Amino acid sequence: MNNATPRRTRPQPASAACARGGSLAICLFFLWICGCERSPDVVIYTSVDQEFARKILEDFQQISGLKVAAVYDTEAGKNTGFLRRIERERSAPRCDVWWSGEVFGSVELARAGLLAAYDSPAAADIPPEWRDSENRWTGLAARARVLAYHRERVRPEELPGTWRALAEPRFARRLALANPGFGTTRGHVAALFAEWGPESAAAYLRDLRTGGATIADGNSHAVSLVASGAADWCMTDTDDVWVAQRRGQPIDLAYPRLADDRPPIWIPCTVGLVAGAPHPDAARRLIDYLVSADVERALAESDSGNVPVRAALRESLPQRGPHPEAINFDAVARQLSAGDAAVADILLR
Repeated sequence: MNNATPRRTRPQPASAACARGGSLAICLFFLWICGCERSPDVVIYTSVDQEFARKILEDFQQISGLKVAAVYDTEAGKNTGFLRRIERERSAPRCDVWWSGEVFGSVELARAGLLAAYDSPAAADIPPEWRDSENRWTGLAARARVLAYHRERVRPEELPGTWRALAEPRFARRLALANPGFGTTRGHVAALFAEWGPESAAAYLRDLRTGGATIADGNSHAVSLVASGAADWCMTDTDDVWVAQRRGQPIDLAYPRLADDRPPIWIPCTVGLVAGAPHPDAARRLIDYLVSADVERALAESDSGNVPVRAALRESLPQRGPHPEAINFDAVARQLSAGDAAVADILLR
């Protein structure tokens, strides 16, 4: 029998205990203890580009003292992935605020009962045509759908004045566009269906396909194809052009129209209160901030260059391009499903 005094050992750290074969439950408990921190006061899902959204949300945290948990999306899956996520979480929402880089998905969510009414006092000076009539979403900080082109290979007078003309073979074979199943390109296609009717719009998609148009992963990828010479022009948003120009790329833009007598397609960012939000009071405070003139100014002065929908604010800033004009967002949103089906059948098969 060994009567030697047992050797004393020092307590092991949590990570070592896990490594030595501790149960999963114990390991998770230690990790929870070590990583314990203040839970968020408000949760936001946003498809606004992270480089622009992060600074705005950090400023809100400093001003309000509230902790924000933000979930951002990728360029290729912008907006659409979040729409499906909010739908899946209907019975137990995890998100309080929806901040979108476009409007048509917000109309979808509102119609599905997934956005709650909130008439923010900070949005009182936003014109009614940029707001939901039932206050389920508020639009601001618009971008236009534009035709970006390589100014060293293309003369402005060569460009078509309408989106319809792009389907001509001489234009289509030199065109790139983001996957129309996502983001603002999805809304752009739905606008074609709303304006031209389903038969003409579907024929347009067929002409793009047979003409050899290139499908890119996202708007910024489409612009990079133009910059590299893989395409001469692309459908995109104004902010992608401004960013490319700041990088020194020889990219310029034109504002095609749905028809000669129609304005360019302007797509605002939108903010909404998620129905059943777990932190409704904090959510309303965040919404008040996001729809404020200060945030609209910040997005206008950022590299994104969004155009304010508040006329007085717009006039106080350097002018670049035409003033935004609202289109019938509800009518366009009603064509999203038809556009999705046609895109899947014609462009993406």
